[in-house]
Amino acid sequence: MPAHAAVAVVTDSTAYLPADLVAEHGLTVVPLTVVVGGRSLAEGTEVTSAEVAQALREWRPVTTSRPAPQQFVETYLALAARGAAEIVSVHLSADLSGTVDAARTAAGQVAGEVAVTVVDARHLGMALGYAAISAARAVAAGAGAAAAAEQARRTAYTASAWFYVDTLEYLRRGGRIGAAAAMVGSALSVKPILHVVDGRLEPLDRVRTASRALARLEELVVEESGSRPVDLAVQHLASPDRAEQLADRLRSRVPGMRLMVVNEVGAVVGAHVGPGMLGVVVSAVS
Repeated sequence: MPAHAAVAVVTDSTAYLPADLVAEHGLTVVPLTVVVGGRSLAEGTEVTSAEVAQALREWRPVTTSRPAPQQFVETYLALAARGAAEIVSVHLSADLSGTVDAARTAAGQVAGEVAVTVVDARHLGMALGYAAISAARAVAAGAGAAAAAEQARRTAYTASAWFYVDTLEYLRRGGRIGAAAAMVGSALSVKPILHVVDGRLEPLDRVRTASRALARLEELVVEESGSRPVDLAVQHLASPDRAEQLADRLRSRVPGMRLMVVNEVGAVVGAHVGPGMLGVVVSAVS
């Protein structure tokens, strides 16, 4: 948190924000937990995406869990000790994780020390990341916590995110998508494309090959972006070449692109989507 800021912005590790953007905007990131082979590990510091991808390929059990409320309590009190009078805490969809509930519980516990506004972004990945950045930008421009939280909501609720996965089996096992939808995705060996609808992952389309999936994702981004100013993200798990190919195409086809992030998702989302996932995010610039 910048020393002059009276409002701090917190998010969680499922935003998958590059370290330079975290530093640039003075964000604080609370990690979720990944359990691999019975070992509980903090996302982003104790377990890598590659380790999770390998465990999934070997069908070793991989589960995830939200941060404990005490982690948020400690984070909020540390920020207050560094001068934060208010905190905006922006997190992934409550339909996908109990992280928001943990943050709200902690906010109640520290109410006598620092005021915390918790935002359910109804998203994940860089759709969440850009929402946290928008809150930080609002703070840098002089906004208070209420206005910064509203900016985060506006950015998140107008963002679009799509995901190609090689199989829906990992999402089905993790309870993030229904068995019926998973069966539809596995029929005829089609490759599913999903999107985020009000905080939930829902099937959108089915394609035959990974190359067609890339083409479909590209068209979805181009159509959604139009000529307006947008921030984009291409995120993947164990599929860097396909991610770079898609990012290169989008750079040449989206005239209003302000910022492009290309990176690998971390262990938590990776555990649910499986190797080969490719995701794209369009976030309107306000």
